[in-house]
Amino acid sequence: MKKLQKIELIDKIGRELQERMKFNEIDGYFESYGIPTDHQPSYNSKYVYVKEVLPKVKDEIVLEIASELGIEHEAVSSIPVKVKESEATFWKPGHFKLFVSHLASFKKTIGILKAELEKYGISSFVAHEDIEPTKQWQDEIEKGLFSMDAFCAVLMEGFKESNWTDQEVGVAVGRNVLIIPIRRGLDPYGFIGKYQGFQAIGKNVGQVAEGIFEIISRNEKTKTKYLNTLVELILLSNTANQGIERLKALRKIKDLPKEKVEYLQDKITDNENLKETRFLNPFNEIAWKYKLDGLSLKSFEKAKEEDYDDLPF
Repeated sequence: MKKLQKIELIDKIGRELQERMKFNEIDGYFESYGIPTDHQPSYNSKYVYVKEVLPKVKDEIVLEIASELGIEHEAVSSIPVKVKESEATFWKPGHFKLFVSHLASFKKTIGILKAELEKYGISSFVAHEDIEPTKQWQDEIEKGLFSMDAFCAVLMEGFKESNWTDQEVGVAVGRNVLIIPIRRGLDPYGFIGKYQGFQAIGKNVGQVAEGIFEIISRNEKTKTKYLNTLVELILLSNTANQGIERLKALRKIKDLPKEKVEYLQDKITDNENLKETRFLNPFNEIAWKYKLDGLSLKSFEKAKEEDYDDLPF
């Protein structure tokens, strides 16, 4: 990437993060990339903070951040550019992306796991379901690996003997994404031997899905992106039932930042699908824990009145 391109790209990133995140969220986001956050900006501005921190960061990381934020650019990395997320059509839009590496013999259970994970706003790539017959199999696998947010390996007898699963693990290690080993009769080995893994023996599919959710929502590499993803999915819910399901996941997150609850309270009234007491009641239970007023059906009417007041003449 040329120097001028990097400067221009950092400027775009700064403006995007200024709009989307608070100071502490930017810090959490940077930390997930291993970027130091002890810098004191010369001016109390999120935009200035980003502009002063990112020039010292490797080009590849700046490009990855820009890609994740959906910022269009013409800058080119000195290493092979990873597959664009837009080319990977199998992920559910707006969801956290989890690649699940498993043996074909276990595909039925993995299919059920995929459905359970969607309750948490997690879209999982499961090769036997997500690859269209007309697509090149290996190309689709690569798209999943290079656009995933995290990687999950279901470790069972025969896993390490499979060339494909071992190569998938290798890509995850090389990309330095969060790796979640699911222990089903086989302990983590080789490059993922340092990870403790989640014990699946004696648990049902729903419990394993919840365990994966808890790891993703707490790990430094993923927690900021996952929380932002879940909050936006709540606001974009197509039905009250969908919103309620996603609120259940939000309630399980420990140390939920108050500003995220405030953001939800401010934006929920923009979605008429959520104008139901059966959605508002569980949301208010969360809001009241943070000493917030909560919402009622009248809150939607008030929001509409405020919108009319803001219309230009």
